[in-house]
Amino acid sequence: MIESGDPSGPAARRWRGVLDRIERLGDALPDPVFIFLGCIALLMAVSVIAATAGWSAINPVTGARLEAQSLLSAANLAKLLVDMPETMTRFPPLGLVLVVMLGAAVAERSGLFGALLGGAVRKLPQRVLTPAVFLLGVMSHHASDAAYVVLIPLAALIYAEAGRHPLAGVAIAYAGISGAFAGNLIPGQFDVLILGITAPAAQLIDPSFEMNPLGNWWFTLAIGTLFTPIAWWITDKVVEPRLGPWRADEAASAAPGVSFEVLGEPQRRGLRRAGVAALLIVALFAALTLWPGFSPLIDTAAHGPKRMTPFYSALIAAFMLLFLTTGWAYGAATGAVRSHRDIVAMMGQGMRDMAPYLVLAFFAAHFVAMFAWSNLGPVMAVNGADLLRGIGLPKPLLLVSLLFMSSILDLVIGSASAKWSAMAPVVVPMLMLLGISPEMTTAAYRMGDSIFNIVTPLASNFPLVLIICQRWRPKFGVGSMIALMLPYTLGFMAGGVLLVLTWVSLHLPVGPGAPGTYAPPPLKAAVAAPATVR
Repeated sequence: MIESGDPSGPAARRWRGVLDRIERLGDALPDPVFIFLGCIALLMAVSVIAATAGWSAINPVTGARLEAQSLLSAANLAKLLVDMPETMTRFPPLGLVLVVMLGAAVAERSGLFGALLGGAVRKLPQRVLTPAVFLLGVMSHHASDAAYVVLIPLAALIYAEAGRHPLAGVAIAYAGISGAFAGNLIPGQFDVLILGITAPAAQLIDPSFEMNPLGNWWFTLAIGTLFTPIAWWITDKVVEPRLGPWRADEAASAAPGVSFEVLGEPQRRGLRRAGVAALLIVALFAALTLWPGFSPLIDTAAHGPKRMTPFYSALIAAFMLLFLTTGWAYGAATGAVRSHRDIVAMMGQGMRDMAPYLVLAFFAAHFVAMFAWSNLGPVMAVNGADLLRGIGLPKPLLLVSLLFMSSILDLVIGSASAKWSAMAPVVVPMLMLLGISPEMTTAAYRMGDSIFNIVTPLASNFPLVLIICQRWRPKFGVGSMIALMLPYTLGFMAGGVLLVLTWVSLHLPVGPGAPGTYAPPPLKAAVAAPATVR
């Protein structure tokens, strides 16, 4: 269990006592592999019951009936057994984790990470370390899932080098990447994806509606701005005191290649060569993006931010090559790398460290795939949206209800786009007819979708972050992870509800050219548009 620091008062003692009980309860659970096995067994039973009972919903866009499918049907059993290898290899985080780790293993074991972070931390004022890491996490949303395998391990190293607890670094980075996933300072590819799902749903009511890729910018910017002090206070006043003191001598087994000594001339020379290698990689990707007449990382057929989609997707390869080349250059200068065989050995050691994650990924991949086969996700989303329609709450409370529904569904359906694809055709037209803009509805959904990301073991990247924590504290379990991140969830939930209520009550614009309110068309037009779809 996490060692709590000295309590500073009765309220602090009570709060830490609650977290300690949550941790003990969570750690009493079986190994995460068997948690996934239990969830798969439960899912199979629910799918059989749902299919037998005829649980279904009507797709509001196509009019087709969505029916729950039994996982014990002949087709699904065949898919489970025949496609088992493909089910694992298609698990979204798996490929990018392994690709990035090939390069990161070289950069870590050559000593580059330790030298680079040590120099940076010595120049960074301690008082701004927490908000700086959190904002990096928020900005890393453009890097998609690559942020989990890049920023979170680096944040742990940064905190360890600064003499602070590395698990606090994991916590603040994870909170920025996943807990504040609804926020960002600059719009990116996820804005295009999620608002692209909103557009056809809005066109059921208003055929002239066009997708605005900046339609959530002011709201997501406000999330990043508000959540930063919240996460800062939670980390420094709640999470880190509970973790207790950190001893730098514990880093040797957790972070190979990390040195806490002052850099000598070989290390400084290695950093200079690594800098040159980094510039070459940056120049390569800049050329592949900006070279006139030859830009394979630009989608010339797309418009606006969508043009950058290939570039964002290529960041996985960019990180791998960046870590590989800079680690090699640094190691060659310091003597850590004497031949290409050392590079291959470092990569192999990195893959060996990923073995526990590979075991977890196998079972996590099958749970995610089987949930999709059961068709329970879209049926739950559509029926849940219909439930919101019948509540009859005022606009602010209706959006807060949408936020909480999105949060609850997030516990079992990890994909934000999958949930929104099923919910948007119902809730977007419904709220448009109540005077709420499609952009405001999307913003409320996004806020709810990110709140529980960091405390549900069923999240696709939760096992990876747990493995990273266990490198620093081997007995760190699921309960420890939930207790570590729960304060951020509660803080972000309060902040998210406050933002939604403020936005709707004050009729603030959600983004450039995206008001929070919507003027419904005359009733005849509002009814006619959906009718043509059916």
